[in-house]
Amino acid sequence: MNPEIRHSAVAGRFYPGARGTLLADVKSYLATEKSAPAAEPQPAIGCLVPHAGYIYSGRVAGAVYARVAIPSSVIVLCPNHTGRGEPLAVMNQGAWETPLGAVPVDAALAAAVQQHCPALHEDREAHRFEHAIEVQLPFLQVQRPDVRIVPIVIGTGRFDILAALGEALAAAIPHGDALLVASSDMNHYESDALTRQKDHLAIERLLALDARGLFDVVHREDISMCGYGPAVVMLTAARRLGAQSASLIEYATSGDVSGDREQVVGYAGVVVH
Repeated sequence: MNPEIRHSAVAGRFYPGARGTLLADVKSYLATEKSAPAAEPQPAIGCLVPHAGYIYSGRVAGAVYARVAIPSSVIVLCPNHTGRGEPLAVMNQGAWETPLGAVPVDAALAAAVQQHCPALHEDREAHRFEHAIEVQLPFLQVQRPDVRIVPIVIGTGRFDILAALGEALAAAIPHGDALLVASSDMNHYESDALTRQKDHLAIERLLALDARGLFDVVHREDISMCGYGPAVVMLTAARRLGAQSASLIEYATSGDVSGDREQVVGYAGVVVH
């Protein structure tokens, strides 16, 4: 087994394991619009995209990726759901495998980020079974077949460390020529009504490009947004890179699919320009 290849961990579970089925599903999510046809994809600095099973969050993710012109390099930030590895973990060489093929790691950009952030360690164990980056890749592959990634798993909730990583990312991106993807679901396992209420508070801070405000409201209001850390990092970097605005592209809960409104998970799609 080639240690340079990070093999699919959740193909066949979070998304289809068969290439043809996966390709058709991703294209259908990219084409879905509730009202007017999607505008032409535009360059963006960053985005927030959910990472649940495609049946629940694929429509929200597709709505985001349909709006964004994907550059050649994408930095994908996600929370650490498994508890494995370093608090800040990057895979800085090799490739990630999905049923659609291999996605190479942008080794030069990963090295630049590490140079600016000594707390970011090369650590494959944190990535081995983590789903939250992997589920983004088929969307990126369809929209930009030659895409390269810098995958970063975040297992710390300390604001100073999150902000420092955001500053490092901004310093490492040449002329802002990379997309920052924060992979996160929103509030978990409360009623649909309460989840929408809590998520609205977090989304307000996201749309205000307010990294500290998002961090504070998540803790103050007990919002179980698993990827608030990646979102704080993305917003910090985006502001340093000159971001002026953010738009909520789509919002949904798992209850919209399952019909269960008692315990839901929220999904928000946000684009930062």
